[in-house]
Amino acid sequence: MATDEELIEKMKKGDENAENELFSRYKDLVVKISRGYFLVGGDIEDIIQEGMIGLYKAIKGFSSHKETSFKTFAILCIKHQIQTAIRRANTNRNKPLSNAVSFQSFVSNTNESLDYLPIELVLDTTPAEKAIDRENFEKLKNTIKNTLSEQEIKVLISYLQGFSYKEISQSLGLTQKAIDNSLTRIKNKLRAKMK
Repeated sequence: MATDEELIEKMKKGDENAENELFSRYKDLVVKISRGYFLVGGDIEDIIQEGMIGLYKAIKGFSSHKETSFKTFAILCIKHQIQTAIRRANTNRNKPLSNAVSFQSFVSNTNESLDYLPIELVLDTTPAEKAIDRENFEKLKNTIKNTLSEQEIKVLISYLQGFSYKEISQSLGLTQKAIDNSLTRIKNKLRAKMK
C-alpha cells in the first residue's frame, strides 16, 4: 500500500485515484476532529464540510520538501479550516456557525457533570474575546443543565466524546433508536433555547 506522500506525488502527476484514496483515508479523521465541536442550532455536517475543505487544502498544498508528514499537515489544515469557519461565524457572516463551541477538552472518564468540561479556546483571540468565549461557554453549560434531562446530558457527553450509537446504547442501557431520538430531542431543545 502506498504511503500518503507517495499518493501525493502520484496525484501531482495526474492520478485521480490517488487523490480519491487520500480523501478516503482521511474522511474518518475529519469526522473525528469535527465531532470535537458542537453547533448549537446547527448541524455537525456544517463542521464536517469545513473539515473536508481543510483536507482538500492539505492535499493540494502539501510539499514533500517539508519536514513534516502529510498526516500532521492535514490535521493542522483541517483544524485551521474549522477554526476559521468559527471565526467567520463570530462576525455573523455565517449565522448557523455563530454558536459553535469547541468541546475538544472533554474529560475522558464517564463523569457526566458539565462542571468539569472546560472550553478549549481554539481561536487566536484577544484576552477580551477569550473572556467572552468563556462567558458564552458558561451560558451554554447552564442552558444544557437547565434544559436537558440527566439522561440526555449523559447521551450528549458520550456523543461529544466520540462514542458510537452502539457504544452509548451499551453503556447507558438504551436502544440505538433511543440514542438517536435523544440526540434529536437535544438538538431541538437547545436550538429552541438558544434562539
